[in-house]
Amino acid sequence: MRRWLVPLLVAAALPGPAAAYTNPQIPGLQVALRARGYDPGPIDGVVGPRTAHAVRAFQRRAGIHADGLAGPRTRARLGRLGRPLFGARTLARGRIGWDVSVLQFMLKHRGFAPRHLNGNFGRGTERAVRRFQRAFGLAVDGIAGPATQRALLTGHRRHRRAHVAKRTALRTHLVRSGDTLTALAARYGTSIAALERANHLRPGGFLLIGTRLRIPAGAGHAHGTASAVRGSIDRWAAHYGVNPHLARALAWMESGFQPTIRSPIGAWGVMQVTPATWDYAESILIGMPIPRTADGNVRIGVAYLRHLLREFRGDERLALAGYYQGPASVRKRGLLRETKAFVADVQALKARM
Repeated sequence: MRRWLVPLLVAAALPGPAAAYTNPQIPGLQVALRARGYDPGPIDGVVGPRTAHAVRAFQRRAGIHADGLAGPRTRARLGRLGRPLFGARTLARGRIGWDVSVLQFMLKHRGFAPRHLNGNFGRGTERAVRRFQRAFGLAVDGIAGPATQRALLTGHRRHRRAHVAKRTALRTHLVRSGDTLTALAARYGTSIAALERANHLRPGGFLLIGTRLRIPAGAGHAHGTASAVRGSIDRWAAHYGVNPHLARALAWMESGFQPTIRSPIGAWGVMQVTPATWDYAESILIGMPIPRTADGNVRIGVAYLRHLLREFRGDERLALAGYYQGPASVRKRGLLRETKAFVADVQALKARM
């Protein structure tokens, strides 16, 4: 856990408001108690008598020693909103938990209130994070990583010079006859998907000659790490019994072998893994914590691909569609138009990877 993470302290018995204790973690407790039907008072980050009383009432109902301390056992009984503590993980759309409640409260405290304070990282919270990041000179990606969380706690603004320099250094490419996204992705060390996202292109669409394409930030550095990424993919593909050519093609299509890129919905790394997929693969498919590294990202992605191949009985096309569109959506709606283009591109790349 990060050194700047503030430990959780909850007063067991408080004689009055003057003795109230404030702590950045407390809004998470108050939201979790309210969701369980207990009244902690206003969601204000202060452990007053009403919050302490609600903790003890919940503990008695749950059969826990009513000491008024929100320790690990109490937080576990609070369910999804009782964990993890703020600062323990990166937060992005789709996350649910104690730390999301704290994030929403801190955004409100800094003047960037999301619509809801409910522990659910939805579209409104993502917009609030983006507004905060823009105002505080941070990278505007809607993801509350260590830098954003630290800024929320300290209120320190980052100088905007580096951010402005990054924006002004943005590269473009003038589309000429014969250009394809596949060739441009290889030339600039990025992925087809990243080019499509940066330029709001429809997957599988045509390039218009004379158009200026934006080259995603961070492109051009993939070649230095491609060998290590390829080795990681091959190792985990062998471990999980997945065709390495298929795994490489999927990784290239998703990220161009770039370990650091993030999508607008919070997917990141070589395999563009979303927080929800990471949690599922880590807890259900693998059964152990996986480090948030480039190699860990590859392992999660390959393990999930193996799971999809099994779920769709070895049908490679449906497994790739499930990776891109989501397996439940594929079963319910079939392959969407952009999914078909994605699957066709991966299968075409497979023979060359």
